[in-house]
Amino acid sequence: MALHGWLILDKPLGLGSTQAVSAVKRALREGGYAKVKVGHGGTLDPLASGVLPVALGEATKLSGRMLDADKAYDFTIAFGVETDTLDLEGETIATSDQRPTLAEIEAVLERFTGPIDQVPPSYSALKVDGKRAYDRARAGETVELASRHVTIHALSILPGTGRGTAPRSGVVEGARCGSLDPLHQPAAGPPPRSGEVLAEITLSARVSKGTYIRSLARDIALALGTVGHVAMLRRTKAGPFGLEGAISLDNLAEAAKARDLERLLLPLTAGLDDIPALTVSPDQAKLLRQGQRMIGTAHAPGLLMAIDGNGVPVALAEAVGPEIRVVRGFNL
Repeated sequence: MALHGWLILDKPLGLGSTQAVSAVKRALREGGYAKVKVGHGGTLDPLASGVLPVALGEATKLSGRMLDADKAYDFTIAFGVETDTLDLEGETIATSDQRPTLAEIEAVLERFTGPIDQVPPSYSALKVDGKRAYDRARAGETVELASRHVTIHALSILPGTGRGTAPRSGVVEGARCGSLDPLHQPAAGPPPRSGEVLAEITLSARVSKGTYIRSLARDIALALGTVGHVAMLRRTKAGPFGLEGAISLDNLAEAAKARDLERLLLPLTAGLDDIPALTVSPDQAKLLRQGQRMIGTAHAPGLLMAIDGNGVPVALAEAVGPEIRVVRGFNL
């Protein structure tokens, strides 16, 4: 049986997005399911954990929409050290003995909320003259990326986080942040006081497509008169999918062996909750499945999901004037 829909993984640390997709393919194979296309809806670095939507079968036709969707993250900024990768993996390139107070952090966040410009990290998958920026950076080249417009829809301090440091100025330790614990988690305990000097802070952000959290952390630290890097990054939401519906790779493997993956699978339309549905007749469904236009159907302009009388998705379509045009057709 071929599966079509979404598996929402809680990707663990140390695993790349491509490796996570391979794990899903392996689970399908070991469970005896029919071979289908598998793709993910937004890259997560190995040092990041959290929500990774994985599309199966016809749902892969919607992966591009998931890439364009807003994302939400929790992330910890460790102050005092900036690395070339802007996270725990890189080499130290700048240090500062300056540390901000909670009040200073609270005051600066407003500057990073709403439309902003940011320069992506040199270690990113963006292409420079046909070659990935991170490949050029690893080869020792100086990588200069253009600033881009992004939107930070919401940015706040995660309650109860923030680790204090005794003096406002002190010695910066360590030459390579990659030697630090990649399983770093926000410090537990009583919340910091407004005037307390902090070595790190954990923030929550909801951001638009193209936003780099590592760049956001770098820029916040610089605005506070210091430097910093991302010590923890966890994606809490991707489009409509959140952690509450995410599954571990262990649970995925167990369900596949029990031939129970259908229980974990979300329908293809789960990624399109914000798009109105349009029920079409059998003749209209046939037209749309052939990629032809429907004419004479009055509908508000914009995207819609065409479904047949049984609720089966026919096509992601767009209403333009008196026409309904196919954007992506589904073979279900």
